[in-house]
Amino acid sequence: MKDLTEQMVKSVVDYPEQVEITEVEGTDSLILEIRVSQEDMGKVIGRNGRIINAMRTIVSAASAAKGSKRTSLEIIEPEGGSNSLGANRGNTWSA
Repeated sequence: MKDLTEQMVKSVVDYPEQVEITEVEGTDSLILEIRVSQEDMGKVIGRNGRIINAMRTIVSAASAAKGSKRTSLEIIEPEGGSNSLGANRGNTWSA
């Protein structure tokens, strides 16, 4: 799932060399933490979260098809960054 996520994220950003995907494994789930440059945050999230939600749907379907652990995506905001909603400063975006 990490490779699939990395490929999708790198395809929408301007700075693919700054994309980092970290796996956080639980007993029955897998969280993929996505880190991108501040300039690329909006591209990965998309208008009203459409891009990241589409990526979540694809990863969820792919992990279910493989019989893998439940997989979710979280965007980790860069240090010093802020999002348009004023929430989660320096933390994560997840749904």
